[in-house]
Amino acid sequence: MREMCGKIPPEEKDREPLGKPASSSFALSLTEGWRGQICHCAITDERGELAHYKVVDPSFHNWLALALAVRNNEISDFPVSNKSFDLSYCGFDL
Repeated sequence: MREMCGKIPPEEKDREPLGKPASSSFALSLTEGWRGQICHCAITDERGELAHYKVVDPSFHNWLALALAVRNNEISDFPVSNKSFDLSYCGFDL
């Protein structure tokens, strides 16, 4: 990683600092990941410090779909169904 960063042209390294976040604010960012929508939420306090940050992975919403897909099926079908959805286990815990 250090070697790759060392190859970045200098003009791409020079950036203006972003500055301090606004106080008592809520920021939301939605991006598309390969499993679906990824949501980032940030809340700042009255001093502009980060009070809360939350990430919601697409797998969070898709676990219910897996539960419905395997309903009334044999337990031996679960591994195939589970891998078909390819959900992130840690994405549910975010």
